[in-house]
Amino acid sequence: MVRQPSRIVTGAHYGLRDWLAQRITAVFMAVYIVVLAVVIGMDVPENHAAWSGMFKHSWMRIATFLFFAALFWHAWVGVRNVLMDYIKPTAVRLILQILVIIVLLVYLVWAAEILWS
Repeated sequence: MVRQPSRIVTGAHYGLRDWLAQRITAVFMAVYIVVLAVVIGMDVPENHAAWSGMFKHSWMRIATFLFFAALFWHAWVGVRNVLMDYIKPTAVRLILQILVIIVLLVYLVWAAEILWS
């Protein structure tokens, strides 16, 4: 009988869920960029007032906020995977993961403040 090597689990069932999250967020970001390019292409904003006018529409603000939320979720999954692969001491990895989460949440709040100010 061949003995299987013991497996040390360091995470909690990320696999498929995170793979799917990265694909969905990537598709959403790509669609947003195409829509933004079309909107800019139809009427090129030449000054600050024109750029502000483009973001006065609620749908554009919401789409932009969702873009940033998708971007930060996408970034979180990628950074977390890199940290899990390359930072072996658990305490250091946990501290870095918490710092990344805090920074990404602050950026998301900042994006909301910019869009709705």
